[in-house]
Amino acid sequence: MNIPELVKTADGSDTLFVREIDEHYHSTFGAVQESMHIFIEAGLHQFDQASVNIFEVGFGTGLNAYLTALECIKTNQSILYITIEKFPLPSSIWNSLNYSEIVPEGNPLLFQMIHNAAWNEKVKITDRFSILKRSADLTDIDYSSFPMFDLVYFDAFSPEKQPELWETGIFLELASHCAHQAKLVTYCAKGVVRRSLITAGFTVERIPGPPGKREILRGTLE
Repeated sequence: MNIPELVKTADGSDTLFVREIDEHYHSTFGAVQESMHIFIEAGLHQFDQASVNIFEVGFGTGLNAYLTALECIKTNQSILYITIEKFPLPSSIWNSLNYSEIVPEGNPLLFQMIHNAAWNEKVKITDRFSILKRSADLTDIDYSSFPMFDLVYFDAFSPEKQPELWETGIFLELASHCAHQAKLVTYCAKGVVRRSLITAGFTVERIPGPPGKREILRGTLE
């Protein structure tokens, strides 16, 4: 994949644009507010347990991981954050992102520690937040070495751009490694995705989306 271009979104936060597939990493209506709404508020905030195992599809800019790390400082939850990325960004790109300036109580050192953490090994970032970044493709990943997931951030590029990542078989594999009552949140509310999640065993609800998106999906594994 070619080097993506830096783009400013409506809430002042940065995103990246991949010209070869005509796709942004985040909503142009606001990268930070989208991530907060979908993954933190509709996802992480649904858990009051002491520890949460999170699996993220698409590490990308590291924004979701960064916001999650900041949140667990407030909630005192212990989080193991497992994330996969087929095309990790070079430091010249992620170093230019302005999330630490935009996010309230931003922590530039925390953002750098998350990105500088070695790939393919578990790294303790804070007392309560550990990350395992796996350089991998979702279509052939082996889940056997991971703990069961409590929460899935499904943040792949859109089904139009990466249809192979949204097939029913992908969600079936994910569901087989999720704990009872695990939740999956995604920005994509397409009917085909909803039906695939239902086939995989999730009870799916359409909930209001962030600015620029009418609805998002949240599934609970029954």
